[in-house]
Amino acid sequence: MRILKALSALLCYPTADLIAALPELATLIGAERRLDPANRAALGKLLGELGQTDLVTLQQRYVESFDRGRSLSLHLFEHVHGESRDRGQAMVDLLQLYDAHGYALAARELPDYLPLLLEFLSLLPAETALGQLLDAAPVLGLLGARLAERRNPYRAVFDALSNLLGEPTELAAIQAAVAAEGPDDTLVRMDAIWAEEAVSFMAPAAACGTARSGAQPVKITPRQADLA
Repeated sequence: MRILKALSALLCYPTADLIAALPELATLIGAERRLDPANRAALGKLLGELGQTDLVTLQQRYVESFDRGRSLSLHLFEHVHGESRDRGQAMVDLLQLYDAHGYALAARELPDYLPLLLEFLSLLPAETALGQLLDAAPVLGLLGARLAERRNPYRAVFDALSNLLGEPTELAAIQAAVAAEGPDDTLVRMDAIWAEEAVSFMAPAAACGTARSGAQPVKITPRQADLA
């Protein structure tokens, strides 16, 4: 599923290497018949913007889009578990999924980072990859709706993922909830948020001695607070 690799690259922090690879990405996306023409055109427009904008501006826009609060975080479990302790076990389950398919992380990144997950899934057979990604469809729909509300061109990537997976049944409710959201005040409240509860990326102690067999399904759905 090379298209997932291409979408992964587009969601990464812009670098000179990414800009150099834009023609190759354009060729790959243009030939991807799993995507409908409207999605291919939207991705082409995003590629055009990336190619016509200076790198420093692209990097600033990326940070403003994805790194200035929680609402558009590309760490999927941020939208599922927040800072709860369940997030640690979810990380362990996802790492076990990677391991079950014979892969280990070579990047210093959390396993639920969407570009990393897409790159991993691009290495699997199409049916397996889309089946795993389907569990994340509600969160992807949430992020896509928030980007659409902000008229952010990165929405094209999430529209393409929805095209590959099918729209989640909750999409109308997600869009309505997003339209009623206020500004993300995470940066303003950051000190208070970090004081609420320490983040744990380790499995709960009770689970450490429990043997697991095979790849466990990883369920990813938005927290109710995200949809309220």
